[in-house]
Amino acid sequence: MESVKELDKILIKNLTVRNVTGVDSWQRAKSQPVVISVWLYTDITAAGDTDHVTNSIHYGHVTKGITKLAETNTYQSLEALAHAVVKLCCVHFGAERTMVKVEQPKALLHAAASGIQLSRTRQDFSDEAVTDTLGDVSKLGYEDMLFVKDLKLHTIIGVNPWEREEKQIVIVNLTIYPSTLLYPASPAVASSSQSYHLRTLVRTLTRYIEASGFKTLEAFAVAVARVALEKCHINKIRVCLEKPSAILFADASGMEVTRDRQWLQQVLEEERKAGHAHIHGVLTQQTQGKDIPPDYAHTAYLALGSNLGDRVAHLHQALDLLESQAQCVVVDTSFLYETPPMYYTEQPAFLNAVCKVATSLDPPALLAQLKAIEEQMGREASFRNAPRPIDLDILFYNNLVLNTPDLIIPHASLQEREFVLYPLCDVAKDVEHPRLYKTCGQLLSQLLKVKAESEEGLVQINKVIPIQHQQRSLWPWHKQTYIMGILNTTPDSFSDGGDYIDVGKAVQAALSMQEQGADIIDIGGMSTRPGADDTFPEDEEIRRVVPVITQLRQQGFALPISIDTFRASVAEAALAAGADMINDISGGTRDPRMLQVMAKSKAPVCLMHMRGDAHTMMNKTNTTYEDDVVQVICQDIYGLVQRALAAGVYRWNMVLDPGVGFAKTVDQDLKILRHLGDMVADDALLEGFPMLVGPSRKKFIGKITGVDQPNQRSYGTAAAVAASIAGKANILRVHDVRPMVETARMCDAVWKNTD
Repeated sequence: MESVKELDKILIKNLTVRNVTGVDSWQRAKSQPVVISVWLYTDITAAGDTDHVTNSIHYGHVTKGITKLAETNTYQSLEALAHAVVKLCCVHFGAERTMVKVEQPKALLHAAASGIQLSRTRQDFSDEAVTDTLGDVSKLGYEDMLFVKDLKLHTIIGVNPWEREEKQIVIVNLTIYPSTLLYPASPAVASSSQSYHLRTLVRTLTRYIEASGFKTLEAFAVAVARVALEKCHINKIRVCLEKPSAILFADASGMEVTRDRQWLQQVLEEERKAGHAHIHGVLTQQTQGKDIPPDYAHTAYLALGSNLGDRVAHLHQALDLLESQAQCVVVDTSFLYETPPMYYTEQPAFLNAVCKVATSLDPPALLAQLKAIEEQMGREASFRNAPRPIDLDILFYNNLVLNTPDLIIPHASLQEREFVLYPLCDVAKDVEHPRLYKTCGQLLSQLLKVKAESEEGLVQINKVIPIQHQQRSLWPWHKQTYIMGILNTTPDSFSDGGDYIDVGKAVQAALSMQEQGADIIDIGGMSTRPGADDTFPEDEEIRRVVPVITQLRQQGFALPISIDTFRASVAEAALAAGADMINDISGGTRDPRMLQVMAKSKAPVCLMHMRGDAHTMMNKTNTTYEDDVVQVICQDIYGLVQRALAAGVYRWNMVLDPGVGFAKTVDQDLKILRHLGDMVADDALLEGFPMLVGPSRKKFIGKITGVDQPNQRSYGTAAAVAASIAGKANILRVHDVRPMVETARMCDAVWKNTD
């Protein structure tokens, strides 16, 4: 676009009109005040020379025209209203160029206003105008923007001791620069353009800011910009932070930064080279995840369902085909839900999930690929809602609103389907529905309230994990606590070292635990107690565990088997011998290949929190936590989850372990047990994840009870097991199986939902 010559400006400032534009801060579609400012670029020379207003654009006429336009029409978005005003000024009143700013006061609960600003030329509306204007805005000479004005939040900010004790008000002003035009001039393009709603961005930043505790405004501002770029997929953002309480004789002190995706990519590349990733204000070790090609610029959420044959295998196959054939990269997956059929009910139960993908395909092409995958996997078009090996649907595509005979986006029925909303909330809880103006979390909450009050009541939906490959058994998480029996085939474990080195004895011990009521056996060939040798050859660890697994499977051992190792080669060998789960005390960080093995095997995995190794984990450095120990553990485990997801491990295969006794003092272990439920509560960083806890015979129990011998700590262990179940633990890793089975059953009767 050619540079615009220097023109005169006619200004209409802060014209207030009433209009139905989207919804208000309570998601109500009702008339709201809208404040419009307009700059009309024109040549006023003739009017200036003659003093006749007829030789210029009459601002009174413009004001009447804008008021009539705004108050006699309904618009789906501020973008559409602003575009209509610009077109009126350029086409009807003849301005060479028009810039408009549209604000909605109190559109957000904690902000003074939000709005947009855009400009267009008269040429943009001519017959010769380029119709496809969805390209790079910088190349077009425009800089459309959205803004949030005076967002007031409370957070810890400052270096002084008193500033670390009480939250202060901070005032946040945001300016967002999208990579595409907010509203293209061409009606054909504008009809399918995406709308930019600020509520999701503000919710995400509000949650981050109010949970943070920065010492400097500089770090604070940069971190806020990064969250917007990384988590909300913003192209470019200017963040202005003000601290009103900082200086006694000034209104505020502040900081303003501007960051874009190019800056973010540079930061991510530097962190990748350094072997770290920034997760919610902390640095965590990372390995290289999936590479997303630059042209895979679109984000889509897809629903997956299966109720025929090997349902788990069908979901796995569909995800593989999405990446190999459909020009998609799977970047996140939900938990897995077993749900009763809807509409046509005379058919088997479904397994349902949602995945988030990056793709280069437009919506019609993506839909065509999904239908091709369904056909390839054997879905037959027998009748609507019939049983099927796989069902794939597009739920969201960017923020697009599309309604054609072949495709409706967002999916027309997602707001009435619990089996869609449950997994969708796992990966997109705060994503706003661009047509209903509610987040996915709000839609689910609203639907559950309606269903609870209906005659049919709530549908029974179970969150499950496919725990055993051979038999595809599913564990519903809410029905019971599962007992994992410990089988150490090592000479130096802290409580049973040397007892089960012999393969025959180990096999008999596993069979005995099965008889005592264990749900899964965890076999380990390396002691992880403080001071243990964790450097001996991998072949030796394989020699200790694989024969036991092999013989158990040959004898028809029915329980799932977990392999306790942080070495990828040991995990591979154990899985090949018949193991079903990987239990890695390092969370996949000590062996660079481990996450690849986890992803390739598609087996359930346990990611545990620890610091250091067997020789260093209990030193002062590793047991010192700068902030609250529970908060730091959650942040660190969140980093492990993100690394695993990036490597291709499915969320529904992940179990988390806070690492009781690993790089923690007695007081820290107790605090973990007290706040276990908080770690996975609603809106927590690890919301919804199943939790494994291993308190059995640990040192902290001996310290509190005064029992020196680990194998005599059963009563203390039972109390720790009860505390864990009260804190919503799902799996308990124990030595004394029968007593802990009885303890768990009693606790489940009190605390678990057994309906």
